[in-house]
Amino acid sequence: MGERTKKNEKSLEEAKEIERKLAEADLKQKEIITEAKKQANLVMEEVSARGEAKKAEMVVKAKEEIGQLINAEKAKIARDKAETLKELKKEVADLVVLTVEKLLGEKMTEDKDKELIKKLVK
Repeated sequence: MGERTKKNEKSLEEAKEIERKLAEADLKQKEIITEAKKQANLVMEEVSARGEAKKAEMVVKAKEEIGQLINAEKAKIARDKAETLKELKKEVADLVVLTVEKLLGEKMTEDKDKELIKKLVK
């Protein structure tokens, strides 16, 4: 019976040792999981920060592009306005010449134009 008791005691000790090792393994597993979660959170924060930086960069770039488009359109409008004014001045000049020709009853030439200007200046 002594040998059987020793076997039982040894089995109990082995069982306790296994339980202790399981508890250690469980604790180690929890530590690993906790560390993995911390690392995952750090990665997520970094990704989020990079995303925010990229978003800010894209906003700045979009604003620059919009500014360039606005400036290009303003320049085009200014050119169109200048061209329209030029055309309008030419049309007004042509109408003035036509009106003067009708009033005088004769075709205006450069010489007649100079003569008329001299008369008006005196």
